[in-house]
Amino acid sequence: MDFIVELPPSQGKTVIWVVVDRFSKMAHFMSLPQLPSAKVLADLFITHIFKFHGFPENIISDRGVQFVSKFWRAFCSLVGTELSFSSAYHPQTNGQTERVNQSLEQYLRCYVSDNQSTWSELLPWAEFAYNNATHPSSGRSPFFVVYGLHPKAFSFSGSNSPVPSANSSVLKCSEIWSSVHDSLSAASLAQKKAADKSRREAPQYKVGDLVWLSTKNIKLKVPSPKLGPRFIGPYPIIAIINSSSVRLQLPPNFKITNTFHVSLLKPASNTRGMPVP
Repeated sequence: MDFIVELPPSQGKTVIWVVVDRFSKMAHFMSLPQLPSAKVLADLFITHIFKFHGFPENIISDRGVQFVSKFWRAFCSLVGTELSFSSAYHPQTNGQTERVNQSLEQYLRCYVSDNQSTWSELLPWAEFAYNNATHPSSGRSPFFVVYGLHPKAFSFSGSNSPVPSANSSVLKCSEIWSSVHDSLSAASLAQKKAADKSRREAPQYKVGDLVWLSTKNIKLKVPSPKLGPRFIGPYPIIAIINSSSVRLQLPPNFKITNTFHVSLLKPASNTRGMPVP
């Protein structure tokens, strides 16, 4: 789960809460007035997610204050849900939700560029279109995986009824559905092509290996970051979290989390350390 923030106000909402099921790929998009506290997040989870799916076995999120708070950790522990957090400075660890976020943002950017106050009205359409589209990893739509069928998508024959206001409303719905469907499909395809182009095989690390740590997301005390070291260390690996994340033994003066994605590391070919500015 994740949040899309700093959106222009739309019906009093400025945040989108995105929740994606890892198995079915089903997604839910909820508009919120602001980032919720941990207690409010728990209430929102019951209201919008639990009623459809129950409590999950595991939740992957970033390290936002809501997700690492004592309340949220205790709440999830009591309901039997394990928490996993994305690696430092590498939101792709929560890649499934990140890709959905990017597709949704791209769609909203295209559709509401002229009137940015209408995005909250389009979320139900975007959610339906996403869940009714075939997912490349499963070859089926999230709707079909969950329910075993495809719900009826919007169709408009073009004929009119004796009620002009109903004709106008249905025509507007037809135009929105067509735009949402096409925009989300194009956004998902673009994201997949970009991800495939940049994807490369990561080295296989083990506990005790020495690695260099990228300074890409670390604030160094140097006059010009452009002239500062690109990597610092080397630092030993003290734990393998999974195939894409490891935990490093960092100096005690470092005020950052010590879990990193392997894309931010490279094997140390020599042991001459690079001092931290």
